[in-house]
Amino acid sequence: MHLELLKSKIHRAEVTDSSLNYEGSLGIDAEFMEMVGLLPFEKILVGNLANGARFETYAIPAPAGSKKFSLNGATARLGKVGDLLTIMAFCHVAAAEAESWTPRVLVLGSANGKIIKQSGKQSTTPEPATRFRPTLPAEQREFG
Repeated sequence: MHLELLKSKIHRAEVTDSSLNYEGSLGIDAEFMEMVGLLPFEKILVGNLANGARFETYAIPAPAGSKKFSLNGATARLGKVGDLLTIMAFCHVAAAEAESWTPRVLVLGSANGKIIKQSGKQSTTPEPATRFRPTLPAEQREFG
């Protein structure tokens, strides 16, 4: 038996940008993605602390070090710049491993400029996002 458990979480990520006419997704600073083990195009569940909206989309890397979180496409209607988000990804874990499972969690503050907490580094988490980052067209690499 396998259980679906939290794999990665970024809490209190502040929205820095939105683009309604973009194809869709949530742009996330590539450094933050790597810290929690999120891969490009990985399915994510997002909760907006400002308005209670919850939605599924996929993660795409924003420039490393940019501190950007960009709501793109239809998700741009579910929040605005300054809103705080909780971003989660899940994985299937064998029941025998579930008791010792620890997700990788990042808690941000100060407009994404401060890491309040980082936890859950375990060897069974997928390789860092930078190893699998595909080359995106230039119009998809720029946010804002």
